[in-house]
Amino acid sequence: MSDSYPKPCIQVFALGDFQTNCMILTQGEPEKGKSCWIVDCGYQPEPMLDAIEEQGLVPEKIILTHAHADHIAGLIEARSRFPGVPILMHQAEEAWMNDPMLNLSAALGLSVTAPGADAFVDEGDTLSLGELEFRVLHTPGHSPGGISLIHEPSKLAFVGDTLFAGSIGRTDFPGSSFEVLEESIKTKLYVLDPETVCFPGHGPHTTIGSEINSNPFVHG
Repeated sequence: MSDSYPKPCIQVFALGDFQTNCMILTQGEPEKGKSCWIVDCGYQPEPMLDAIEEQGLVPEKIILTHAHADHIAGLIEARSRFPGVPILMHQAEEAWMNDPMLNLSAALGLSVTAPGADAFVDEGDTLSLGELEFRVLHTPGHSPGGISLIHEPSKLAFVGDTLFAGSIGRTDFPGSSFEVLEESIKTKLYVLDPETVCFPGHGPHTTIGSEINSNPFVHG
């Protein structure tokens, strides 16, 4: 394959007490005036939002892998800094944005609410950032509206809390299901190129091949 295709650049910020991986995505290296995506925006988002401002980037979209509190708690601050930037998510979790019971913040004694989504994405949609095209996969199980974003040319995937290095997303929450999560991983993620690098919602990145060969929870 030619290396002439546009390259994504990912900046990862482990935010808040849950060390949620929230990301800035650009086509190529960040530079002033360049468009970017924010992928998830959790508690204490200031380091990520400061980096966007310091680099002179222009947020084009905020894309949520799912709507648990540790992935949405920083949205009000993000919207304050970057008014009007659209929020995209799966419609299955639309109500979670303003329901602390569903987004799990009530259990922490911190009732998180967030701006509503501006658009919904689902299986098979394609989202473009410059010349980068990401395919949307619906990967429920950890939560009903979990999504993953796949960039096949660079063998890159944002997988939220579906799959971790050596682990999987929790399935003991309301709306969670191990059987559904296992199906998502086996039929949506494990069929990707084994060299695909996965950026999860927590912890270090991994590869599809590594998880197929050694993940103790969902075997390839």
